[in-house]
Formats: sequence, C-alpha cells, structure tokens
Amino acid sequence: MARKETESTKVTDIDSMTVSVGVMANMFSLSERRIRQMAEEGIIVRSAKGRYKLVESLKNYILALKLAAEGVNTDNPDGDVSIDEEKALHERVKRHISEMKLQVMKGELHKAEDVEQVMMDMLASFKTRVMNIPSKVAPVLENRDAAYIKDHLTKEVIEVLNELKDYNPKDFYSDDYLEGDVDGE
Repeated sequence: MARKETESTKVTDIDSMTVSVGVMANMFSLSERRIRQMAEEGIIVRSAKGRYKLVESLKNYILALKLAAEGVNTDNPDGDVSIDEEKALHERVKRHISEMKLQVMKGELHKAEDVEQVMMDMLASFKTRVMNIPSKVAPVLENRDAAYIKDHLTKEVIEVLNELKDYNPKDFYSDDYLEGDVDGE
C-alpha cells in the first residue's frame, strides 16, 4: 500500500526533475542512442551521467521541432553544410563570378581599383587645367571690357569641363582582367 501512496503523490515542482535516458527516449519516441546524440548536440540537457533535466530538455526538444518545421537545420549546430549543399553553394558562387565578369566585359561593372585610378588621373588633369586658366587668359584679357572677359572665361571653363564629360567605359578596364579566363578555373 505504501507504493500506491507514492504513485498518487502530487508533484508541484518539476523544474529540478531528472529522468533516465530510457524515460526520455520513451517520452520522445526515440532510441536511447538518439537521446544521447541530442545531448551531444545540446538539445537534451544532461544533469549527470545517464540523467537528463526533464523540463529544459522538453523545452529544447519542442524548439528543435519548431525550427525543423520552419526549415532551419538543427542537426548541424556548427553551421557545416552537407556535400550536396556545399556543391550547390560552390556552383552558385561560380555563376555569380561569371555574371560579374560578363558585366565587366560589357562595361556595366568596374573594378574598384580601376575606377580609383581613372578618377584620380581625370581629377588631377582637371585640377591642372583649372589652375592654368588664370595664367593662360590673363594676357589676353588685359585691357578688355567686362563682357569680353566674361565670354572668354566662360569659354575656357567650358573647354575644361568638356574633358570631364568624355566618359569612356574602356578607361575603367584593367587589361589583365580582360585577358583572364571567363570560367574562373
């Protein structure tokens, strides 16, 4: 009869309750080996050798099931991918690289170092031309009226600005990139 009283005893705090691997496997309808694997993965919480924290493990298991239902890979906490996933990622990267190389060849995309070099050359030339305007036009403008000075200065500034508008996409190519293999292999 003492046994009967123990079975009908009401449990009020299960937070600290631990269970054996067999009980955990039975609760989740899994093998004991799978329970131990899930403990290694951090889903099932081990409290001592062969004992597992019931409440924490149950919460983690439910969370793992929810994540699995949403398509999140819980079998792999390190973020490693399978060989098939790795191949798919590799092919995706190769395709992206090929698309970028094609854009470069079409003049739709430029390498940063090429843009930097062309812009530096263009701006240095522009600065030189602008700085030369006063010495170039001063002798011509001496003793002239305001309208003539304004027209002449405007003409000189427009000439310098026209150099900036002459954009040539081929200026942004580096020759070594165009000689490269499109397949990237």
